[in-house]
Amino acid sequence: MLAGLLLRLWFIAHYSKVAGDGLVYGDIAKNLALHHTYGLTEDGPLPRPTLIRVPGYPIFLAVCFLLFGLKNYTAVLHIQTAADLLGCCLVSATAARLFGRRAALPVLWIAALCPFTANYAAVILTENLVLFTIALAFYSLVRWRQAGLGFNRWLWLVAAALSYGILLRPEQGLMAAAVVPAMLWMAFKKRTPVASLSPVLVATLCVLLPLLPWTNRNWRIFHVVQPLAPAAANDPGEVVGVGFNHWYRSWAIEFASTAEVAWPYDDRLIDVATIPPRAYFPGCSLRPRTGTGELRDRTVAVLNDYNDESSATSELDARFAELANQRIKAAPICYYVLLPIARVLNMALRPRTEMMRTIPLEWWQWGRHRAETAFAAAYAALNLAYLVLAGAGFLAWRRRGWLGAREIAWAMAASILLRCAALLSLDISEPRFTLEFFPVLFVWAGALFARAET
Repeated sequence: MLAGLLLRLWFIAHYSKVAGDGLVYGDIAKNLALHHTYGLTEDGPLPRPTLIRVPGYPIFLAVCFLLFGLKNYTAVLHIQTAADLLGCCLVSATAARLFGRRAALPVLWIAALCPFTANYAAVILTENLVLFTIALAFYSLVRWRQAGLGFNRWLWLVAAALSYGILLRPEQGLMAAAVVPAMLWMAFKKRTPVASLSPVLVATLCVLLPLLPWTNRNWRIFHVVQPLAPAAANDPGEVVGVGFNHWYRSWAIEFASTAEVAWPYDDRLIDVATIPPRAYFPGCSLRPRTGTGELRDRTVAVLNDYNDESSATSELDARFAELANQRIKAAPICYYVLLPIARVLNMALRPRTEMMRTIPLEWWQWGRHRAETAFAAAYAALNLAYLVLAGAGFLAWRRRGWLGAREIAWAMAASILLRCAALLSLDISEPRFTLEFFPVLFVWAGALFARAET
């Protein structure tokens, strides 16, 4: 625990970050604390109401600001550090209850010294608290099962963890979709299924109830039914660059493209030199040698016109849509199957250095930055080692007949599979979207340390 604390404090000292989405969350939290309005700062005296983010993290930040001072992000980072270390204890305790006490200490070491999750304790983003809610949900699920599947404190902790997870990030509803069916199945196997199902149904209702005030607020202010947050993170009436998104989705794989092309759109200039060659030719080849010169010329022309405007317009979006349609028609399997899979693999296997300012986005360019490339490659190898260790642990757990916890095992697996399925629908590629795998990976690794007689 001391080693884990020092690692997180080192990240706070060297790689703390408040930018991008973090500034959006912080602005909403500031307006909550000062004006009691869930909105974004504009030129006027009062903030503009918004629904682009669910309220879990802004409320957390607002409480921290009220307790420790407005925009005191240092205090927030230290609270996140405590939450992260508590999450490490929870995954260790989960492994101990599933595989025996012999698994507890190795899992605690693996979790506490994981640099990928530790890095996000130093960042103003939702990931840190999401990881904690996942660890709490599975620990409480194991305890609820061991306590007899009835109405008890562990049932309410499962519901609270799942509910707050959804309020932190909308896709955390996938956690509920993985956990609740497992709870229903465990309860249904009891001799009196009608009575035994009632705790799960009540807990499910408790998971959904906190969404009602948020949905009601959005209806009163915006006159839209929005129980979560829009997929495009837009307020009602704001224009969404659908054509650009389809064009970007027709070639993008790497996180570098997300940062250099997708994020700047409708806000900053796009450097045409950062766009990979495959964006100018149909198909999925990473280094295309042949293609349509006319398509390349049209693509460069649209990008140059966008840079001249310095903002998106409906006419430009229609031209991007034409490019996208041409590319999709030429290679539909590439667009609908191969590229989504490639993006998910990139999110899972890319070196998790995205929050390190000293590591370039194009980390693989050995000739330009050898030391940084070597470090990133080592980080990628460590990330792969975590995946392999967890996979080996899952297989070991299976060989031991799930140790009487089959439903727990499949709930954990379902949480990862459902997230992967959801990620296939994304246009962008961000490694942090697969960070939520790690609480489950830590627990699975513990199966390798279970005693033979367990």
